[in-house]
Amino acid sequence: MQSQDVPPRHAPSRTHRAGAAPSRTGPVGEEQAAAALVEHYPRLVRLAYLVLPPDLGRSRRVLTAHALAQRAVPRGRSRSSVLPAQRPGRAGPGAGARRDDDPGYACLREQVLRTALGAARPRTGPFRLAAPPPLLPQVWGLRLFPRSGGADALALDQRLATLSAPARAAYVLRALEQLPDPDVRELLRAAGVSDPGGALASANGVPAHPGLLSSPEFDPCALQARPTDLPRRRRHTKAVLAAAAALAVCGALVALPDGGWGPDGAAAPAGAVNPAATAALDPGRLTRVPPAAWRTSARTDFSVWPARGPLTGDPALLRRALAVWARPGGTVHVSATPGTATGGPAGPPQLLYAGEVDTARVVLLYDGLRVVRYAEPKDGTRGAALDFARVDGATGAGASALVLDRSDGNVRYLGLPGFLVDGVPRAYTHAVFDAPVAGGGGRFPVVLFSPGSGGVRTQNTAWAEELASHGYVVAALDHPYDSAAVVLADGRTIRSRTTSSGDRDEDGRLAARWTAVRAADLRFVLTRLEHPGRDGAAGPLAGRLDTGRVAVTGHSMGGAAALQAARQDRRFDAVIDLDGYPHGPASPALRRPALALTQAITPATDPDYLPRLTSALEHSTATSYRLTVPGAAHLTFMDGPLYLPPVPSVVGSLGRVESPRVVAATTLAFLDATLRHRPVDLAGVLSAHGDLTVHHPDGTR
Repeated sequence: MQSQDVPPRHAPSRTHRAGAAPSRTGPVGEEQAAAALVEHYPRLVRLAYLVLPPDLGRSRRVLTAHALAQRAVPRGRSRSSVLPAQRPGRAGPGAGARRDDDPGYACLREQVLRTALGAARPRTGPFRLAAPPPLLPQVWGLRLFPRSGGADALALDQRLATLSAPARAAYVLRALEQLPDPDVRELLRAAGVSDPGGALASANGVPAHPGLLSSPEFDPCALQARPTDLPRRRRHTKAVLAAAAALAVCGALVALPDGGWGPDGAAAPAGAVNPAATAALDPGRLTRVPPAAWRTSARTDFSVWPARGPLTGDPALLRRALAVWARPGGTVHVSATPGTATGGPAGPPQLLYAGEVDTARVVLLYDGLRVVRYAEPKDGTRGAALDFARVDGATGAGASALVLDRSDGNVRYLGLPGFLVDGVPRAYTHAVFDAPVAGGGGRFPVVLFSPGSGGVRTQNTAWAEELASHGYVVAALDHPYDSAAVVLADGRTIRSRTTSSGDRDEDGRLAARWTAVRAADLRFVLTRLEHPGRDGAAGPLAGRLDTGRVAVTGHSMGGAAALQAARQDRRFDAVIDLDGYPHGPASPALRRPALALTQAITPATDPDYLPRLTSALEHSTATSYRLTVPGAAHLTFMDGPLYLPPVPSVVGSLGRVESPRVVAATTLAFLDATLRHRPVDLAGVLSAHGDLTVHHPDGTR
């Protein structure tokens, strides 16, 4: 789907005196506006896409931009619009495809700008009611989004996301439409912006890149399509039908009197009662999963979480939580992640947690599509809060923790069921503090390691010990504000502040930023090891580190950070990605050999993972390897199989011995070949452990 931004048909030439103020065009008829829409449609859609708030997500921004452009045609006989007059010397070939001479285009541009700004404008009033969304084009079974641009385009998109909607509009009108500031100010004022001067001033903080705004990154008419999850769509359809049936019954009975369900705290008064609603709001009918369900279930989502917390037996608290979910009163603060419905439960939900957290009582409930968090003060129900998060796609690592509370910049989580980590206290290590360095005076190659999202540097201790026993020095990192907890030298503890937004597109952008920070951490640590200085960063290994032979490695998001660090820093001689989705920009190309170990990934589980990883390896200027390990799961590539219960969906089916052996054997062979240049049959060693694909610099496999 490629766009064609056609130059406009110019109206008969007009003469304007130099410095003339913007003038208002005459009325524009519906037919004239419709003709302009057809001619300039890609340009108008691009304008709407750039001005719309980024938190809509790329796919929804695309559809909304098309809807706003299509609705810009006036429905009446005519409409007038503010149109900046053509300046002398601005017309002709030197001005490019300027559209200021076309009143129809000017009318549509003003209307598109007005509605796009309206979509981004915060609502005011006692209830902050949102305007009804435009009727979006319907695309069933596909997610549509613009093609990815380069690193510069991604950086510009991130900078634009920090601007307000009027400032984004000012930037786009100036850089894309090439309007002078007086014309931009007049057009913003006509579109309802109260402070055009302030918007222009804010836009000055972002350098002008008119060429980048015309790139595929910002073209909502040149789209990529990816399939959605068919089983999930079927589950959604069933849930929607059930919810619609429940709403229909409630609507039919809304006028019937009833005595209510008892003291519901912050819930609004009950308007009707019916059997379905009674069941959904009855604490006795909450779904409670047995504590050991994880041991035998093949599922890894929240549906197999047991009910936890000291207040799971408090029917009054649970009744209030259910009642507020169904009918939040005016004093309840309600929030939801983008794209998450805030309606009541269609049936009895599943109880995940009920207990006290600091000064509040907290209940977590799950209805198959959403996790709902109800919180009330310990001293009453006034000031209750209700938070919705869409989690229907969360499995495995994505369903490993839920937020219980946020305060003072810290986040408290409800983690995996306790029995899953019962074996951690019994785990032991061969590592000791202050171990003497091996004699001989030789220098050791260095391996840097970045853990997974929220992970800590000790998560791959057994693997690091194996590498160390073969003469490698492994430096594993904790990433402040990302790792679950980092204890600083002065005793302070820094906890993780990286949380999911609940929106897939926004989470992708957040992961790209976190990956960039991790890559910078890896480069910083290598610099410190090269130049330890007076603080003795290398410790007893001072003078024994061969920082001319360095590999950068990581698990999950740490693997993505390793790829980014290797792209950005030639000091890294090799890179290992342990089942890490390659977040962030795809350029520059890798220039060092890479090994990617993955579990079996299918388009149904993640349609983007393998294409992005394959693209990164194919464009490398060095030979790279991708090994798919049969029977592996995401946690196979860390120490998890050594102490977690042998649940295949969690740690894979290779077993406690084979899992670490496969990871160690493959990575050691790769490091020996790339850092020590030993004559290793690398392809033979790797292919013995799974399905191997070799990517050569000439493009062959």
